Amino acid sequence: MSLFDVLKKRHSIRKYTGDTVSEENLNKIVQAGLLSASSRGLRPWEMTVVTNKDILSRMPGCRTGGANMLSGADACIVVTADPQACDVWIEDCSIVMSNMHLMAESLGVGSCWIQGRLRQAADGRSTEEYLAELVGIPEGHRLEAMLSIGMPAEKKAETLLEDLRYDKVKYIK
Repeated sequence: MSLFDVLKKRHSIRKYTGDTVSEENLNKIVQAGLLSASSRGLRPWEMTVVTNKDILSRMPGCRTGGANMLSGADACIVVTADPQACDVWIEDCSIVMSNMHLMAESLGVGSCWIQGRLRQAADGRSTEEYLAELVGIPEGHRLEAMLSIGMPAEKKAETLLEDLRYDKVKYIK
């Protein structure tokens, strides 16, 4: 499958079958994140891969909305970064997330980007504070996002090129 085909097929998947994502595929998704471009090659990010079902079942509490799929996920990758290491850590983490999201799609694995930075947990703490206690965010690191991963229990239609928002593009010749 070409990258263009992956891009057209990629959607956020929030419903999972409960089947296990193979260790090989999970490793490829992590490797895609590790292969990410990074400003000045600084790579300020770290990933925490959660496959523990008890922890996954408690992770939806990290957000007041939009994280319920974590209880049915087979894994979750939490992406954090050291903001002192790089002034564009948010962008660098976003590239990691995008690479992993696309790799998951190319492997037939469902995934969903769950924003964590600037979000609130159900208990009133920040999402970052909630996850720091639950999964241990490295000292001095800031949370960017989480990627839920599981075998898709839903299939979404490929995006048609004629449906793209070409009105969002300006050409200067």
